[in-house]
Amino acid sequence: MIKFFSKDFDVQVTAAGQTVKKTFELDKSVKTITHYTILSNREDLTYYRGSFRLEINKDEIVPDGYSTKKIMCWPTVSANDRLKSIGRRSTGNGLITFEYTDTNDGLTAFVPYTVSLSVEGERDTD
Repeated sequence: MIKFFSKDFDVQVTAAGQTVKKTFELDKSVKTITHYTILSNREDLTYYRGSFRLEINKDEIVPDGYSTKKIMCWPTVSANDRLKSIGRRSTGNGLITFEYTDTNDGLTAFVPYTVSLSVEGERDTD
């Protein structure tokens, strides 16, 4: 039987201009990833300063330098439209690689912040 799966993976941005790359391992029961989005404890910094790259099972989903502005949502967006659909991507070996880059935009002052990659998909039940 297939069940809904949702998980957030956090990276800490501790310095201006920093690139943080992290590989996360999914539980073996997770079979597909269907949607993703970017969340943060400082949406303003993530929106204006951020770009990222995303791989699932070594398959590039989002290329390097993709602006977070293209996928971040504000509260005025309906709940059903807040995630980016990527079809049904097999998780294969269960690895997600997320690379986030902070870039000075000249508008915001840097303070350390957390960026979360949120993914949704399907998992098998025991």
